[in-house]
Amino acid sequence: MFSFIWSLIVGGIIGWIAGLIVSKDLPGGIIGNILAGFIGAWLGTAIFGSLGPEIGGFYIIPALIGAIILILVVSFILRLFRR
Repeated sequence: MFSFIWSLIVGGIIGWIAGLIVSKDLPGGIIGNILAGFIGAWLGTAIFGSLGPEIGGFYIIPALIGAIILILVVSFILRLFRR
């Protein structure tokens, strides 16, 4: 149970940092950040593998890069629908 909570915290922090780097946020606040962290970690690990330190089950560097990619793609898609 503790490892799941720790994963949620680390995923949220990764999503939050990625949002700060690209100066954009996903809708949903904390939940959006957690989802960006989890999906970004999956995407980044699939592309870059297990690179860098691991915290809470996430390899930090690929997770951060994946979350940045995810936020940029989602922001682009949302901007298309707003027109």
